Amino acid sequence: MMKYRTLGKTGFNISEVSLGTWQLGGKWGAPFSAKDAEDTLAEAYSQGVNFFDTADGYQDGQSEQAVGKFVNAHPDVHFTTKIGRKEMPLSAAHFNPAHLQRYVDESLKNMGVDALDMVLLHCPPIMTYYDPEMFFALDELKKSGKIKNYGVSVERVEEAIKAMDYNISAVEIIFNMFRLRPSRLFFDLAKQNNVGILARVPLASGLLTGKFTADTNFGPEDHRTTNRNGELFDKGETFSGVDYLTGVKAAQVLKEKLGTDDLAGKALRYILMYDAVSAVIPGASTPAQIARNTRASALPALTAEEMGIVQDVYDATIKNPVDYLW
Repeated sequence: MMKYRTLGKTGFNISEVSLGTWQLGGKWGAPFSAKDAEDTLAEAYSQGVNFFDTADGYQDGQSEQAVGKFVNAHPDVHFTTKIGRKEMPLSAAHFNPAHLQRYVDESLKNMGVDALDMVLLHCPPIMTYYDPEMFFALDELKKSGKIKNYGVSVERVEEAIKAMDYNISAVEIIFNMFRLRPSRLFFDLAKQNNVGILARVPLASGLLTGKFTADTNFGPEDHRTTNRNGELFDKGETFSGVDYLTGVKAAQVLKEKLGTDDLAGKALRYILMYDAVSAVIPGASTPAQIARNTRASALPALTAEEMGIVQDVYDATIKNPVDYLW
């Protein structure tokens, strides 16, 4: 049975395992399939998922369209969309009030809704957090009724902490067995400020399934091929910034020491051990992958020994340099 948690100031009661839609309708870099997208959303809903995370730049807007169509048919479903990153190269200019107004209007039209449940600024450059006009513009959009809540999707812990100077409802941040730093100071501050946390990249781009080997190949347009060193965007978003071969070895160590063939389930359940987390948002490109993710809500809690194993593997193989960069 799916369990539910409150998403910060939104008051939304959302499935603790929700759905990220970066790869909705097909694998990364593959052509978009509206049928696969529709079937994947429907399967997630049937498993108790009632929250979808999308972005205006995913699949050239087709992800937003699919999610919008679904939420219009299922008014009990909540969603967030991210804005500010669909026009490249990314710069601070994409987050000025005029751009934000345009992006919101375009997302409203693309999704076919009167108001957006929540808008997240999509990884703005760090200097923009010191420009209150960006956040004041979101306050005005909220007053106008075009958005109900807003927050940020971040690369770094420092950005998440700085964003809490403003009236944010949630932060989307990379947090997984290979990215532990957010669980320290930031999680405590988020709880104090009633800011929801959405854990993104929870399986480290698939490394934490434990199924990859040194010889695993990815598609030519897959970011796991094209962005290993940050060629397209922050390298921390691909494999959580972990060197690929290091990650493959660390995942195998985790499987062995945790005594499991279901590392993905353990990895998702690990994130849910933290009550500051509102939801984990793994992606899925097909309905078949939904059950793998949603079952994490029903798995038993990790023991203190298992939690220690994760920390020990992180400290020994991952912490340097990942912990110091993000």
